[in-house]
Amino acid sequence: MSVFEWLLVALAVIVVLGGLFLVATANRLDRLHVRTDAGWAALDAALARRAVVARAVAVVLDGDGLHRTAERAEAAPRPDREVEENELTLLLAQVDRSRLPSGLVEELTDAEHRVVIARRVHNDAVRDTLALRRRRKVRYFKLAGTAPLPEYFEFAEPEV
Repeated sequence: MSVFEWLLVALAVIVVLGGLFLVATANRLDRLHVRTDAGWAALDAALARRAVVARAVAVVLDGDGLHRTAERAEAAPRPDREVEENELTLLLAQVDRSRLPSGLVEELTDAEHRVVIARRVHNDAVRDTLALRRRRKVRYFKLAGTAPLPEYFEFAEPEV
């Protein structure tokens, strides 16, 4: 074989290995996007559960403002959700839990714990996805496709 043929073989090997590397990166990015979506679904479910518990607390305490805030937080579109959930968190922090039945206190505490955990899981998935999307090879070869950029979900964590 001539030098030219060896160079063509070497170039072909480099192109194939580079292509396999890009495919593996694209698959990893896809899995991270799926993880981010699953994290959001879990967070949304935890927030909905907390809103239900907050409405139950409002019924026991005759807290009409708490009831309305929980409904607004649950019905808010995603861009406005952080603000509404933050307001609900702050109202729940002001609740005198000694006036609640013990079962409801446990339910509220559990719901708040689940929200904190789900938010951390979601934000960890977002962090990992954004870190991979910032890499040059992902940007140059547009490996993210048309997937929207994931966003963090931030609000005041309850003191549980």
